[in-house]
Formats: sequence, structure tokens, C-alpha cells
Amino acid sequence: MVNMQKVAVIGCGFVGATSAFSLIQTGLFSEMVLIDANAKKAEGEAMDLSHGSAYLTPMNIYAGTYDDIVDAGIIVITAGANQKPDETRLDLVKIFKSIIPEIKKRNCEGILLIVSNPVDILTEVALKLSGFPSNRVIGSGTVLDTARLKYVLGKHLQVDPRDIHAYIIGEHGDSELVVWSGAQVAGIHINHFCELRGHFNHEEAMERLAQEVRDSAYEIIERKGATYYGVAVAVKRIATAIVKDEHAVLPVSSLMQGEFGLNDLCLSIPTVIGQNGVEKVVDIYLNNDENDKLQSSARALKEVLDDLDL
Repeated sequence: MVNMQKVAVIGCGFVGATSAFSLIQTGLFSEMVLIDANAKKAEGEAMDLSHGSAYLTPMNIYAGTYDDIVDAGIIVITAGANQKPDETRLDLVKIFKSIIPEIKKRNCEGILLIVSNPVDILTEVALKLSGFPSNRVIGSGTVLDTARLKYVLGKHLQVDPRDIHAYIIGEHGDSELVVWSGAQVAGIHINHFCELRGHFNHEEAMERLAQEVRDSAYEIIERKGATYYGVAVAVKRIATAIVKDEHAVLPVSSLMQGEFGLNDLCLSIPTVIGQNGVEKVVDIYLNNDENDKLQSSARALKEVLDDLDL
């Protein structure tokens, strides 16, 4: 029996611990189990998080093992490793080859929320190794990238980013793309709104802002060594949509099954998310240039997937 008020977080590094901190403040969960290869680290994080419980919705927070995740409604996977200079991010796939079989072994019926990078590749790995139906395996995808886009657009236009409707799709990475053709502010097309605010060099601005979003993680890492607050908020947003059965439209990474002519790979497209996970990948309008960029992003991911031994 799935308990939607129970969440498991696998991986207690910066992203895992910060995501756990974000999740305990939602009031959505009554139970949280933390799992890490370093059991003492998981215990320490559980203790630290628990000490704020007097000011939060009552919640049982503890360090555990894979046996404790059987009834979890959401299993958040943030486990990874710091990249070594001579190591590609894909070497981190081997970590998932030790984690996912442990989840599969327990016959869990909850939703896997993959946050570890490279998230699109690892979402695909999790899907194949778990044997879960595709609706129950979700990657955090470009939810954070989209939030970054709304933030930089909000600064550019001096408007509340919550009033901006725009998406980044494709890979969570260098080949991601902005769907400028569908970007709006308060129902007004982005170019028209830009002109209302005195901005007329649309092509230059679009390239500059898209580049700022793409480079933002590198900029943060250069300054502080890692990014974790933004993605923790993205995890909170996705988890809220699931537990509250919101049917929210979020650009998560999920299995493509013919959408945009794509099959058998995971990448981010705006998707309706509810208590059963993925409900519907939204067939949004793309102009020819955007469609070409999406196909290119998909090819880049496909080349990587074809080299994996799954």
C-alpha cells in the first residue's frame, strides 16, 4: 500500500539534504526516510532536520535502509558523486546500477523522482532498470532551468516572474532550448511585451538570456562549488504537484512515446503531473527552428544512451 504522506530521499549530499529541508516545510508529509551510502551522514541529516520539528507539521524523520522505502509515495533520488577531472558524468551511471535494483527488489509502488545528473540519462536508466511503468519514473528535467528563465526574464522586463509563461525543453544541459514562440507575459506574446517595456532587439536579447540560463549552473559552481538551493525548490514543486494531485504542467523529464516524433528516450517537455505521476506529455507548438533544436537535443541524448550497457 502506497503512503503518499511518506517520502524517501536517497542520497544525502548537498542536493539531497537541501531537498529534504525543502520538503519538510511543505506540510505534505508525515514521514521521511533518508538513505545514504554513508549511514552516519544520513543519521546526522535526520537529526538536524528533526530538531526543527517543533515549528513544523508533525513529521517522523529518520535514517533508514532500502527496506524502509517499500510504502513511500515518492522516492527522490539525488545520489551521485563529485566528478573527478578525468571522469565523465556518465561514469555516475554505475551508481544507479547499485541503487535501482535495490528499489526494484522491494516491489515499491511509489513514484521515482530522479534528480541526480545527468538527469535525462539517469531517468532513462532508472526506467529500464526498475521495470516501473513509465508514468512512475520522472526526472526533475528542466523544471529548474525554466525557473531560471522566468527569473532572468523577470529581471529583464521588471515584472513578477510568476506572471511569465515560458519553458525550456529538451536536455537538462547544453543542448536545452527556450520555446520563445510560446513565451508570454499575462497572455501577451513575449516580443510584444518586451516592446511595451522598451526592448526592441529581440534576437540579441533572446540569445543573451538563453545563454545566461544555460551558463548559470557553471557560474554558481565557479563561485561556491555546487548548486543545490534552486533544484531543491524544483523538487518541492514537483512533489507538491504529485501529492496534491494538481494536474500541474511542468517540464519534467519523462519517456517520449511518439511525441514530436521521438521514442524511447527521456527528455523534458511540458507534462501534466498528478498523483499517478505522468498523465500527459503536452504537444506544445514549436516553430521549425525550435523543432530542429529539439531533434538535435534528442540526438545528443540518444548517442549517449546507445553507448550505455543497460
